[in-house]
Amino acid sequence: MAMPAAAERPCSVETVAAAGPGARAEAADLPPQAGFLLGAACVVALAAWVWAALAVWQRGRQGRPIVPPRACEPVPWSAADVAVVFAIYLAGTTLAARLLPPQPALADSLFAGSTASLLATVAAAGWLHVRGATTRSLGLVARRWWEDVGLACGALAFVLAPLLVLAGLLDQIVPYRHPLVDYLRTHHDMHAIGLVAVAAVVAAPLAEEFFFRRVLQGWLERMAPANAWEPVMASSLAFALAHVGQGLAWVPLTLLGLVLGRIAQRTGSIVPCILLHALFNAVSVCLVVVQVSAQPAAG
Repeated sequence: MAMPAAAERPCSVETVAAAGPGARAEAADLPPQAGFLLGAACVVALAAWVWAALAVWQRGRQGRPIVPPRACEPVPWSAADVAVVFAIYLAGTTLAARLLPPQPALADSLFAGSTASLLATVAAAGWLHVRGATTRSLGLVARRWWEDVGLACGALAFVLAPLLVLAGLLDQIVPYRHPLVDYLRTHHDMHAIGLVAVAAVVAAPLAEEFFFRRVLQGWLERMAPANAWEPVMASSLAFALAHVGQGLAWVPLTLLGLVLGRIAQRTGSIVPCILLHALFNAVSVCLVVVQVSAQPAAG
């Protein structure tokens, strides 16, 4: 969800556009050790994609679904409830921004925004529960946690390399800039890295997957035929538009949103979506940290 003031939004796939192949001139200045780590990461990502692509091809050849469907119940909330949830998120982030000084430090904005997103998620879930939603209809039940972990890891292997390449190509067209990356360039300490990691790997996946994949997409699925792509596409576009203003990051975000949305639709759960989102963001943060840690801290 949107972050207040200078912190903007928690890190998502768009971080890769700044840290991955699109780092351009900065990557050329990396010392050998950092360059080796980034190169090794690219090789691993490519190998993982080949493995995942072969697995997907084999499933298709055998007539097996890529994401095995699970029995799930339709969500009970209405359009009015979706509007209330959106208002809760908006009020939370606005209040967090108002509580900060006129020109807050980026670390303070980041902490306030992440806290506001998590509290808004809890408040939104509470509202929907009062309106009749169960833990299962909220998509928060992990009855097959081992399958959720496996699904998230497999999906990560399938999307990581293509999105790294796409983000790098798009960065050649419109250079990507994000306050979190600038923050890590000037702060290499563990506190800064931990703060960014919490925002990107905890706050962003929980808040964004709950709102886009369950609240919004779940409601749209009520009005569409089973397994229809329209709700998935709508939620992925909304997810991408929430990050407009960060270069061309919305393009890979749309593709990631399609994968996340399809998983949510087939499983009726956002647990594997949260795991995938968190894993992807963790890779993004690691790429940024490797790149900026090899450079002298500015400021």
